Amino acid sequence: MSELGHGSEQTDTKADDALGASVAVRELLGQGYDALVRFHDRLRDEGEVRGLIGPREVSRLWERHILNSAAVVPYLVDASSVADVGSGAGLPGIVVAVLRPDIEVHLIEPMERRTAWLTEVAEDLGLANVQVKRGRVEEYHDAFEVDVVTSRAVAALAKLARMSLPLVRRGGAMVVLKGRNVAQEIDPARKVLRSFKASDPEILEGSTVPGVESTTIVRIRRG
Repeated sequence: MSELGHGSEQTDTKADDALGASVAVRELLGQGYDALVRFHDRLRDEGEVRGLIGPREVSRLWERHILNSAAVVPYLVDASSVADVGSGAGLPGIVVAVLRPDIEVHLIEPMERRTAWLTEVAEDLGLANVQVKRGRVEEYHDAFEVDVVTSRAVAALAKLARMSLPLVRRGGAMVVLKGRNVAQEIDPARKVLRSFKASDPEILEGSTVPGVESTTIVRIRRG
C-alpha cells in the first residue's frame, strides 16, 4: 500500500474510533455500549483474518456496521423473538442481542467458520439470549417461528421473502436492512408476498446519531 493510501486509512480509522467514543454513540447504545465496544474490537482485530469483513471495512466499523445494525432496533419494539438470516459476522444479530437482552435471538448462518465466530462472540459477551443455528435458512422453515426476521445484505427482496417469511409467525414481520435502491426490488417480489398474504413493503428510515447517514429499512408484515 502507498504511503498516501496508508495515511488515508489511518485517518479513517481515527475518525471511526472518535465516532465510537462520542457521547452521542454512548447515549444511543446505553447499557449495551461496553459490550459493543468489545464486539467492535474483536471485529477490528479478527474480522479480516477470519473472512468476516473486507479490508476496507476495518476503518469504518462503527459507522457502516455497528450503527447501521443498531438502526433496526427501534422497529423491534413489540418483538420477543428474532431470527437473523445469514448472520455472518453477527450484523445485525449480535447488535440486536446486546441492545435487546429481553429478546430471544436466533443467528442462522450456513458457514461453519462463521458459526464458530458467532458462538465465541456470544459467549464472550455473555449473551444468554442468543442461539446460533448452523445451516441454510430453508432447513428451519418447519422448525420454529419468530416475531421478526431480520437480515442485512443477503439477497434481493423476492428471494429474501421466500427465505424469510416461512419463519415469521402470522402477525409478525420481516424487518430488513437494504440499500437505497430497494424500491426497484418491490415489484419483482409482489408474487412471493401475495403467496404469504404479506403486506406491501414499507420503506422506512433508520437513523442513529447526527452526522451518520441513515439506513434504509424495509418492513413487510405477514398476514
